[in-house]
This record gives sequence, C-alpha cells and structure tokens, in this order.
Amino acid sequence: MHDHQQEHGGQVRTEPGTGLAVRPLDGFTVGVTAARRAEELGALLERRGAQVLHAPALRIVPLPDDTELLAVTRDLIDHAPDVVVATTAIGFRGWIEAAEGWGLGEALLDRLTGVELLARGPKVRGAIRAAGLTEKWSPASESMAEVLDRLLEEGVSGRRVALQLHGEPLPGFVEALRADGAEVVGVPVYRWMPPEDIGPVDRLLDAVVAGGLDAVTFTSAPAAASLLRRAEERGIRERVVTALRQEVLPVCVGPVTALPLQAEDIPTLQPERFRLGPLVQLLCRELPGRVRPLPVAGRRMEIRGHAAVVDGALRPVPPAGMALLRALARRPGWVVSRADLLRALPGAGRDEHAVETAMARLRVALGAPKLIQTVVKRGYRLSLDPHADTDKYGGA
Repeated sequence: MHDHQQEHGGQVRTEPGTGLAVRPLDGFTVGVTAARRAEELGALLERRGAQVLHAPALRIVPLPDDTELLAVTRDLIDHAPDVVVATTAIGFRGWIEAAEGWGLGEALLDRLTGVELLARGPKVRGAIRAAGLTEKWSPASESMAEVLDRLLEEGVSGRRVALQLHGEPLPGFVEALRADGAEVVGVPVYRWMPPEDIGPVDRLLDAVVAGGLDAVTFTSAPAAASLLRRAEERGIRERVVTALRQEVLPVCVGPVTALPLQAEDIPTLQPERFRLGPLVQLLCRELPGRVRPLPVAGRRMEIRGHAAVVDGALRPVPPAGMALLRALARRPGWVVSRADLLRALPGAGRDEHAVETAMARLRVALGAPKLIQTVVKRGYRLSLDPHADTDKYGGA
C-alpha cells in the first residue's frame, strides 16, 4: 500500500512519486511526565517528529538533604541487617556517596561487607563492586520476583532485611517478606515529591482534557499517581480519566509503572522491553496505526494530531482549522452544516462568519483547496472520491 524506508528507532514512510518523507510521529503531540531522563526521552520523540509537552510530575529529593535516608543509614550501621537487597545502580551509588558526604561512608561500607548482599542485575552488581564490595548472588533475569523467591526459600523469619528503594513501588515484595517473619527496613533512595512548579503539570492536564495531546508517556508509577492526584485537587480527575481511556493514549515503560492507571481502569500500552527506546518505537507504531487514510479529491489525506499529511507532505494546521477538519472527517463525503461546524470550533461563540474565516485558513494550510467542497446554503464536505469504499472510511 505504501513505499517504506527504515530508519533507526522508527519507520519513515515515503509516499510513491513524492520523495517527501514523513517521520512516524510527525503531527502528533506527546506528553512526557518523567523527572529523570526527561530530556533524553523528549529528544527521542522529537527526532521522530513529535511535538513534546514536558511536565515533570515529580521531583527527586536531593540525597544529601534527605534526613530520612540519613536516619536509616545510621540505624543500619548501629543495628546490622542480615541481608541487603540493592535494586538499582544509580540508587546504590547515590546511597554510598550520600553516606560519604555525611562522614558515614567508611562505617557503611564496613557494615555492608559483613552482610548477605543481593544485587538485582548486572548494573547494580557493577556498582557494588565499584564500591569495593562483593555481592553474594544476583538473578539472571534481573527480576525482583526471583530475588523474593530466593529469600523466601532461604527463610527470612527473624532476619533483618534492608531493601534499597528507588521511588518505584515493589508490589507484594515487602508484604511477602513481613508475612514470612522478616523485619524489613526500607532504604529510601530517591524519594519523590511534587514538583516545585506545578504549572507544566496543569498545562498537560488541560491539554489531556481539551484533546490537545495524542499520547502521554509514564516512566514511573509515582509520576502516574502524582498526575492523577493533581487532577483530583483541581476537580477534573473524572474528565482526565475519561480522556485517558478514550482519546489520549497512555504508554508506560513497564507493568509496575502502569499500576496507578490500571487501578482507574485506564488501558495502557507497554513495550516488551522496559526501556525508553522500545517505548518510543511502540509510539511510532501505535499513533500512525490509528490514523485513517482518506482518498479525497484524487489525493491521499491523513489527519494526525495537529497536522494533516496530504500526498506524503506534512501540513501543519491551526487549532481552529484542525477542529473543522476533524468534524468533516467524522463523516467524510457528507455535508456538515455551518451550525455544526461552529459548535466544533473552540470558543467561537455564535458568529458563523468564524467558520468561514477558519475554513479559508484551513484550505490554505492544506495547500489543496479542492479537498473541501462548499455546498451552497448547506455547509461543507470533504471531497471524498466517488468510488471510495465509504464503509472503510467511516461513511454511512
């Protein structure tokens, strides 16, 4: 159906006979809620054509200022744990560095030398060895479930288990250990707090409700929970949840991240590999795959987010024009009255002249005036090709 060219991390389509490449996310707007690695994720999305709305839903408490982590570190030095579970390289390194800053680095390393040290995966294993320590065991799967199974097989009744946390919930992990008789001490590395500037989050929520976003990405469960909490504070939680269930595509980096959304019956998509690259590749497949191509006036048109693609050329469209174009595309080939189009225009009031003005600008933006036909005294219609399969393209 189309010519295809492959590009690293996404697909670039070239329409036959045009030579004009359309990047997979051209025309789409994607929200990014990440605090850590937000710039990296944003750059990956923009390189594939997306407009990115940055709204860090959380901030990380700086480790040297974290009095809770300091108190836990002193407690572990004074009262030795039997087992220490290290879950992330960045978190483990941060803990050691923070202890050194407090003058407790040597005491902490001495304490960790004498305990059973478990590493969740190769990265954290490397961080442990870089600190001059040796792990007792590490699962091949990098799975916390496998770590839990090993601990429960060993038996944890009466044992003190220190668990290095990193802002992500570990569903069932702590509860299972405590149920088996363990004393579990959480080491709260990288605790999350609401952002100091809530403005970007509010703008993202407004865009979700107003249909100004095509997708929102989540890379941590606390960020998803924080976004819903802010919507609750503003009295728009129900509208945000409805939009995420229907119009806006929520994409999570993995199943743990998705838990707060799934608790609201919001369906989410997750890549098979829980990394940023596969998350972006998933968006590159999903968003273009949801677009219906329309055969209009001898041309091929796609309506994507804030733009249209006409015969392989990207055509950015103003918001008012986009509202009209979507209204026409809901029933392609059928006449849509000026009154109905006026209702589709955001903030247009009652003046039907606003429809004519927005329509003129839309035709200029599309670069092909004949795509939209004026039907005298009735309204406007998309000039759907007469032999097109109207069932396929949404007609009645």
